[in-house]
Parts: sequence; C-alpha cells; structure tokens
Amino acid sequence: MGELVKQYKVALILFSCLLLIGIGAGAAWEVQDWRMGKKMAERIAEQGARHQKELDAITGEAWRQQSAELDKRLDTEEKLALQDQQHTKELSDAQRNQARLRDQLATADVRLSVLLAEDSASSCNVPTTPGAVGVVHAARRAQLDPAHAQRIIRITDDGDNAIIALRACQAYVRAVAP
Repeated sequence: MGELVKQYKVALILFSCLLLIGIGAGAAWEVQDWRMGKKMAERIAEQGARHQKELDAITGEAWRQQSAELDKRLDTEEKLALQDQQHTKELSDAQRNQARLRDQLATADVRLSVLLAEDSASSCNVPTTPGAVGVVHAARRAQLDPAHAQRIIRITDDGDNAIIALRACQAYVRAVAP
C-alpha cells in the first residue's frame, strides 16, 4: 500500500503541477487577451481619431470652398446689379432725350434739315433771292417734313435702345464669364 500511496502522491503532484501550469497558462492567456484587447481598442481609437481629423479637414476645406463660391456669386450679383442700374439710367436718359427731341420737333422748336447737293454752276452758297432772313454763307440745306423727321427720330430711338441693350448684354457676359 505504501507503493500505491506513493503513486497517488506522485500522480497528485503531477496533476497539481499540470493544474497550476494550466491555470497559469489560462491566466496568461486572459492577461494577454486583455492587453491585446486594450491595445486593439487603443489602435481603433487612434485610427478613429485620425479618420475624424481627416474628415474635419475635408469638411473644413469644403466649407471654405463653398464660402469662396458664395462670396464670388454675391460679388457677381452685386456687379450685375450695379451694371443693371447704370444701363437702366442710360436707357431712361436716352428715352428722356428722345422724348424731348420729339416734343421739340412736334412744336417746331427744332427742325431737321439735310444738306443739298451743290450745283456745279453755282459754287457760291449765297442765296439767289434777297430776303429779310439775311445772308448765310453756308451749305444749302432743306428742312424735312415734320412727319418724316418723327419717323427718323423713331428709327434712331430704336437704334439707341438697341445699342444700350447690346452694351448691357456685353457687360453681363463679361461679368458672368470666367
């Protein structure tokens, strides 16, 4: 029996050693797992922080670009508004001048005239019939009928309006085109 007890003691010691080695390995495994988990969590946190910084930088740049584009758009709109005011003023001034000229033509305050072709026989621009008007040493002119003068003024009004509109369009294209 002594031998059996000895065998049990050796088996018990061997089992205890194996149990202690197993507990130690399990504990080491758990500690290593905890450390690796902590390191992994730190790595993930660091990576998340890097990604957040990159995302913040991208977002900041996008905001700066959007702000710059908004500033450009507002600046262009302001320029266009000023040009529109200028062209509107030019148009109203031209229309006022045209209306005044039409009124003067209608009341005969102003008469339109055209140069007459000179006769080769008469190189002197002195009128042949004496009158109370006086002597005028200038090219001979013929006054236009008021109705014809009104039509001519209407045509020139349309031309002036077209030129003002063309300038406004050109200014708009220059302001909008990069």
